Amino acid sequence: MQPKLKFLDRFLTLWIFLAMFSGIGLGYFFPAISDMIHSLSVGTTNIPLAIGLIIMMYPPLAKVDYSLLPKALGDKKVIGISLLLNWVIGPVLMFVLAMVFLRNEPDYMIGLVLIGLARCIAMVLVWNDLAKGNREYGALLVALNSLFQIFSYSFMVWLFINVLPGKLGLATFNVSVSMKEVTESVLMYLGIPFVAGFFSRYILTRTKGVEWYNRKFIPMISPLTLYALLFTIVLMFSLKGEKILELPLDVLKVALPLTVYFILMFFVSFFINRSLKVPYDKNASISFTATGNNFELAIAVAIALFGIHSPQAFVGVIGPLVEVPVLIVLVRISLWLKKKYYR
Repeated sequence: MQPKLKFLDRFLTLWIFLAMFSGIGLGYFFPAISDMIHSLSVGTTNIPLAIGLIIMMYPPLAKVDYSLLPKALGDKKVIGISLLLNWVIGPVLMFVLAMVFLRNEPDYMIGLVLIGLARCIAMVLVWNDLAKGNREYGALLVALNSLFQIFSYSFMVWLFINVLPGKLGLATFNVSVSMKEVTESVLMYLGIPFVAGFFSRYILTRTKGVEWYNRKFIPMISPLTLYALLFTIVLMFSLKGEKILELPLDVLKVALPLTVYFILMFFVSFFINRSLKVPYDKNASISFTATGNNFELAIAVAIALFGIHSPQAFVGVIGPLVEVPVLIVLVRISLWLKKKYYR
């Protein structure tokens, strides 16, 4: 029986649009709300937002079974392909697309780069199941990406934002970020939920059993990611009431390179795997892992570095809005490619 998207996931794009319009309405008709949001801050950290972002990251990381990693590392060919696609080809492709489409808008360009560097650890399991990918390999690759993000994301952000633009002579790209600040935000918004997720699995699987954990606990906490994401979007867009007429054009401006990225990344991944004779089920797992992105992390880091109503954070919000409809189409294409190339 072909798996189907759950109700909340199936209409994710709609929920994001509604959250955007709700936030804009609040900011436009109740401008005092901006002052209230800013008053709940300690230094540069907005407390309600920080809590929401940490909660947003917790369910995906609680799903990860790190005990599978030794087995993952045993299949060197598949893991090597996945690491190449996720940590070299994906970031470079997004960087190139950001330069091509948004060269004269460095803030939006940085937002795209942050997305390209944040590899998928949540929705990929949904796409993998829908495309009839190997569920175990999907879980293995998610575990691998989770660990890589914790230890490499700060360095990758520094490299792609501070170093490469200068080497390539991008005069308009005159924004730099502190590696220390990126590391602090990664430790807060990825490290805290990582530790919480790790110990949740460790303790609850031993006291309640793996079956209870996967069938009861995970479905119970999974919607928290969406609720926290929508909460974050409402807060962000409540500060954009005065720019309401500019937003539709900006959404399209960011959506175009993201759409191109998803399509190119999927086909590059799929045909690299096919040329290396990777079986379809593993091919689908690797391809969708490489194609999806961790928008929750990109949004959290953008807000921590540039502020809640920054253009960089705005780009992060557009990400899942575009990803869901495009990846649904790519799932159907993947199943068609299976019939064509894997008879």
